[in-house]
Amino acid sequence: MANNVFKLGVLKLGCIGTAPLLDLLLDERADREDLQVRAFTSGAKLDPEACADPTGSVIECHPDLILMVSPNAALPGPKNSRTRIAEAGIPIITVSDGPSKKAFYKKNDEGKQVIAIPKGQGFFVLVSDPMIGARREFLDPSEMALFNADVIKVLASTGVLRFIQNELDRVIGELQSGATPEMPKVNLTAERAVTAGEFANPYAAAKALAALKVAEAVATVTSKGCFSEQDPAKYIMLVAAGHEMMRAAARLADEARELEKSGDSLVRTPHSSAGGRLTKSRLRGKPA
Repeated sequence: MANNVFKLGVLKLGCIGTAPLLDLLLDERADREDLQVRAFTSGAKLDPEACADPTGSVIECHPDLILMVSPNAALPGPKNSRTRIAEAGIPIITVSDGPSKKAFYKKNDEGKQVIAIPKGQGFFVLVSDPMIGARREFLDPSEMALFNADVIKVLASTGVLRFIQNELDRVIGELQSGATPEMPKVNLTAERAVTAGEFANPYAAAKALAALKVAEAVATVTSKGCFSEQDPAKYIMLVAAGHEMMRAAARLADEARELEKSGDSLVRTPHSSAGGRLTKSRLRGKPA
């Protein structure tokens, strides 16, 4: 393998909707010559003990950049992992959900929220990647897989994953050139994600925005069902409602993509084998 190959480590602690495909976003055809990706996971567990081994393993690979993805990055497991990676001197970008804001923001003397993370770290807070309805009476393996499939469809079809792709392409390119990149520090709003979706049809953009707004609301419903409500008759209905909302969001996202396809205006952004971002918006066109 060439000496100038960029080494990317992906650390998956627990699971959010973004996690299953995060290590594949930058080499979707497995033909990039400039990039080597290694992924490590703690499985479903998120406690410090479960996170320790995969964190050590990704550090031992000496990657040029680590992507860490987890629910609530402020929890002890992910927090300890970020600290170890920072102490190893490896740049890290964390991808997490709405509750992770506590890990990246603090209030200043004037009571305003400001970004507060060490140099060499970046983050994406994805409020549209909501909590699953984790109640034993409701959540079985099939329901878990279906919920995450719906989340992935929303994130992929609306522009969220493309936004992440664009930022990671930028950071990796700058690191490859020897520059010190400006790490992303992004609380990704629905509006900003839809812009990254590059919709030509305004109705498609509106459906994508609606899908993200519904996905954001899912977290409020499922969090209440998982943590606040103690009556089974009530919390079962809440988590079930949250999953129905996520299914509706996935349908809206799918409709947005279908509108773009019907006008032959669907934007695609593949990588070249050398790692560059290519673009096309006609099915029979060539990426350039």
